[in-house]
Amino acid sequence: MRTEQIVILSPREIEKMRKAGRLAAQLLQHLEPMVKPGVSTQKLNDEAEKWTKAHGAISAPLGYKGFPKSICTSVNEVICHGIPNPRQILREGDIINIDVTPIVDGYHGDTSKTFIVGSAKPSTQKLVEVTEKCLYLGIGEVKPGAKIGDIGAAIQEYAEAQGFSVVREFVGHGISNVFHTSPDIPHFGTRGKGKKLRPGMVFTIEPMINEGTHESEMLSDGWTAVTRDRKLSAQFEHTIAVTEDGVEILTLPE
Repeated sequence: MRTEQIVILSPREIEKMRKAGRLAAQLLQHLEPMVKPGVSTQKLNDEAEKWTKAHGAISAPLGYKGFPKSICTSVNEVICHGIPNPRQILREGDIINIDVTPIVDGYHGDTSKTFIVGSAKPSTQKLVEVTEKCLYLGIGEVKPGAKIGDIGAAIQEYAEAQGFSVVREFVGHGISNVFHTSPDIPHFGTRGKGKKLRPGMVFTIEPMINEGTHESEMLSDGWTAVTRDRKLSAQFEHTIAVTEDGVEILTLPE
């Protein structure tokens, strides 16, 4: 259940978030060499689960509201929450977002990255590059006194200028020793609108950018969200903390 109150984390709690975030980033680094044609999304899941346990952590997605796997693997037209499957085999030119959230000492490190499988056509490459830039443009707006709408506006302006669209139904979120809390962080919006950012706020920014329409559909499994027109979708995510003078990315490998 999402709590409505925005929690301000103490320096001690932010240090715990830093440790969890670092492990999450290292997990993505560990999985990256496995992302190649012929590998199943289930194999990525199994390796992530094994590595997470070996590092003394727990996979937050596993069993969360009934989610059946340890990571999310969202391939091509899947926007988010793709379920790893032994029959889903990566092919040359696919894109896959891998979303990981290890829990370390009770705190969550949440990050994701879209990988290109082998090589892809220029339009696919552009989508992935624009999506990653959208994440950093959003992060660049974060500082004390800024508004949540500033983040979404920066992302939306750039994505749409590049000919892409921004998913509306799924947003960033507050995170701590709870997986999803307030505030919601939309990746679209209006500058100067929304709640004011304060030091100690910790949340994810995770833009999902589509090649075609921003509209989505939910598959019958109740988790997998896909683009309505079945064109490609890409996503990048960091967990960040608002500092006294700006922002710190908590999900970096070092």
